[in-house]
Order: sequence, then structure tokens, then C-alpha cells
Amino acid sequence: MPTVRDATFAVLRRLGLTTIFSNPGSTEVPLLAGLPEEFRFILALHEGSVVSLAAGHALGTGQPALVLLHSTPGLGNGVAAIATARLNRVPLVVVVGQQDRRHLAQDPFLAGKLHGLAGEYPVFEEQPARAADVPGAIVRAHHAAVTARGPALVIVPMDDWSAEGPEPHEILGPRRLLRSAAADPEAVRALADFLGERPAIIAGAGADSPAGWAALSALAERLAAPVFQEPFGPAAGFPQDHPWFAGHAPARRERLRQVLAPFDTVLVVGTGALRQYPYDSGPLCEAALAVVTDDPEEAQRSPAALAVLGDPAAVCAALAHAVPQRTGEPPRFERPPAPPPGEPLFPGHVLAALADRLPRDAVLVEETPSSRPELHARIPATAPGGFVSAMGMLGFALPAAIGLRLAQPERPVVAVVGDGSSLYQIQALWSAVTYEAGVLFVVLRNGGYAIMDRLAERAGASGPWPALDGIDLAALAHAQGCDAWRITTHEELLAALDKTLPTLRERRTPLLLEVAVAQNEGFDL
Repeated sequence: MPTVRDATFAVLRRLGLTTIFSNPGSTEVPLLAGLPEEFRFILALHEGSVVSLAAGHALGTGQPALVLLHSTPGLGNGVAAIATARLNRVPLVVVVGQQDRRHLAQDPFLAGKLHGLAGEYPVFEEQPARAADVPGAIVRAHHAAVTARGPALVIVPMDDWSAEGPEPHEILGPRRLLRSAAADPEAVRALADFLGERPAIIAGAGADSPAGWAALSALAERLAAPVFQEPFGPAAGFPQDHPWFAGHAPARRERLRQVLAPFDTVLVVGTGALRQYPYDSGPLCEAALAVVTDDPEEAQRSPAALAVLGDPAAVCAALAHAVPQRTGEPPRFERPPAPPPGEPLFPGHVLAALADRLPRDAVLVEETPSSRPELHARIPATAPGGFVSAMGMLGFALPAAIGLRLAQPERPVVAVVGDGSSLYQIQALWSAVTYEAGVLFVVLRNGGYAIMDRLAERAGASGPWPALDGIDLAALAHAQGCDAWRITTHEELLAALDKTLPTLRERRTPLLLEVAVAQNEGFDL
């Protein structure tokens, strides 16, 4: 008789979930032993890397990725990355192994209290009532992950895999689910009526697609309206080399009010209004706000005069046709000049050199908190899917870049991370080497927790943490079989980038550049 395992593999094939990201344990062996040959297994050495690799792969393919975690330690270790995947709008199907159902009541070794362990970050969580319900639960998790753009969990006791499989009619959930992206005419009219004489647009990660970029470009040109990128966005919602691009919106209310002061209405597209970091009192801005998003939570929490829950690309494309052509001068947004050559190196030297050399279709994965504002100012996102930022868990970017490269082997991938960020998931380099993911990792080594130092300065005192200048990142890379070069001069930096970036598209071996930089002075969020 077909087993639950057989039925599950059939469901996974139908859903396109044939790559499994995991760091398995005993509760996953009944599923994995004798894995069918059409399934690809990707091992990482920590569950934070497992989930982040899968998230990068999902971002690269545009489809959910499959994660397999081991009971309490696996799910517990992966929670921070699951939270980051939720914030980054990444669809994941996360199967969590549980001890044998037949003696769960006796709390056997490795039994997990798994319900709620990941908090409210999963968009779906289910332990099927019976073994035969496992394949259907995975179907439902897949649809939930796509619909709500986040991680969906299914908890499976290990003996379920060998149980008798369900009848076809028992695999509950639609075999096919269509999501209509049509723009409701009433919503489009309401948005058209909302727009004032001096509108501005703020683009968010939910507009990061070819259709989203095209719709927002058409709308900005139609309205003669400047477009800002949302603060702390996990992706770019607008081409940042477009004439109407006006830069990144600030992550503090006081500065945001100053930037938006010239406008009477602000249309926020593909995100909520509006994620901030340090608290400042007062409203976000004096202008009236409207929000267009396909995320119910973003719509519901936004202090907006009008919120439209729908596909941002479809709504904005229809809105561009519904409003009359306006005239105006594009904003004068200028990127800062490169710092003069010389030592010591600063992050600006590295970022300016990358900006001059990155291919237009490259994917830049960012996790360098103290240099993020300067990275935004210097390196534009010039293709959909070309920018990914970690939204929570330190260490997300390094393995996520590997997953992206595995998903899009024809596209150059560069990860720019701080030294502190890299240390959280440095063991992911082993997976990059093993699975031939030719990512260029640029680690900005300033020898300290620069973002924490700056925040402590704002608080008026220094922090108790020591410097990190004794850690040899290149040696950690070499220990995992990953090539690594230490860069200390401007000449070495340019030579390394000139040698590496032209070959990045074909490269199958990862490379880490450990670049010694001085901390920026006067950093502000």
C-alpha cells in the first residue's frame, strides 16, 4: 500500500518542492532515507543557515522553498531566520520532525513542545490529527505560504511517514489555486480622488517585480511625482536609476517629516506606512497617507487615510491610466562622489568601487547595519530582484546569498556584510563550497560592533562590549574550503574587484574578501 511518505513525495512533486534544505536529526530519517533521485538535498550546518539558504532560494525562484527541521532544537535554532523570512515576505514550507506519535504521551527523548515555539511568525501552523492528513497539510501550508508571503509550518511525527497513505480524495486543499490580480475600479477611483496637487510615492518591497517596477514607473511619470524607497525595506520597489527616484525615506519620524514636508499626499505602495527604527514623537508626516499593499497586516496597521488591499502592480498600472498627465521637474537626486583614494579604507571606498563595477542584473544582498545608509546612497538597485536586505536576524544575508545563487545560477550575486553579521552564520560558507555557489562575499571588517557603538554614543556613554579585531575571518573561510583574500589598501581593493566581478557570472567557487575598513564618523540612522 502507498504510505504517507509516498503520497507526500507525490504532493511535493506537484507543488515543485523538490529541493530540501535541512540539518536533519533522527526524527527526519524515515523521510530522508532512500530519498527519490529527483529530489535535491541541501545540507547546512546550522538551522539559521538552513532557513536563510531556503529563503534566498525562494527569493531567487519566486516560488516557495521547502525546509526540513529537527524537532525542538531545529525549530528553536531556526526561529530568528523564520522571523526574518516573514519580514522579508518569503514563502517557505517548513516541515518540523516530531517524535513517534505512539509514545508522545510519555514525553520521550527528543519530543518537542513545538506548537507556538516560533511565536506568531509563521503564517500557518498545523500538526495533522492523523498521519494520513500530512500530505494535505503540506498542500495547505504551500498555499498559505504563497498567499500570506511567509513561512508555513507542518509538524510531522516520525512514524507518520510509514503509515498507510490517504485516499486521493482525502488530500484536502485545492489542487490549483488562482490569485486574481485585477484592480478593483472603485479602489482605483478612490486613489485617483485621494491624490492631491503635490503627491509623492514611497515604494516598498511588495512592488519588487517587473510588473511592479513598470507600473510604478508609469505612475510616477504620469503624476510627475518623486518616488522614495521605503526605510528598512527588504527589497527595492522601484528602479533607483530612474529620473523620478528621490532616494531612501528616512527611518526617523523627525527627518521623515522634513523630507515629506513639500507634499500634500503620499502614496505608499507595496509596504505599510511606515517602518521606523529609533522612536521619535509626532506623526509620520503632515501629508495625507494612502497605502496600497497585498499584505492585510500592513494595511491594518498603517495610520493612513485610505488603504487598498490588492496587488500593487495591478492597482498602480490601472491608476496610471486613470489620472491625467501632469508636468514637473524630476528631483535632483545625486549620489555622493567616491572618497579620494588612500588609506585607511572606509566603507565608502568599497561601496563606490562596487557601484562602478556591479553588473546591472547582479543581486546585491546587504547586511551591514552601520554602512546601510551609505550603501543605499551609493549603489542603486537597477533590476527587479536586484537588492535583498536582512530584516531582523543577523547572519541572514550570507546564507541567503548562497540560496539566491543556487536558484539563479546565471545571475551574479554579491553579499556585502559586516564582520559582526558574518560571524552569526559563517559556517554557511561550507554549503557554498559544497554546492558550488559562486557568491562574492565582501565583509567590511571594522573590528567592532559599529552600529552598537553609534547607538551607545547617542545614549551618551560607551558600551561594555569588547572589540572584535582579533578574529581572522579569512582563516574561518579557509577552514571550510572557501577562498578568501584579506584587503587592506585601496590598490588591493580595486585589483580584487577588477579580477573577480567580470567572472562572477560563470564562477562556481565562492570567494570571501575580508576588507579592513575604518569606522565611519558621524553616522546617523
